[in-house]
Amino acid sequence: MTTPKWRKSSRSGQGNNCVEVADNVPGIALIRDSKLGEASPVLGLEPTAFSAFVSAVRAGRFDG
Repeated sequence: MTTPKWRKSSRSGQGNNCVEVADNVPGIALIRDSKLGEASPVLGLEPTAFSAFVSAVRAGRFDG
């Protein structure tokens, strides 16, 4: 089993409310809340769903 290597998302900015991504696990991208660390729930997305999610973020669809 591959151990996830977590990194801060480049879209998280400089604040403490960050999203971490682990994209080194074959066949799945993992997302978690950085402020919760190991206690955070983890969302796992298949590569095509993760790509669609990233495209939506870049397009500003989640900006409040």
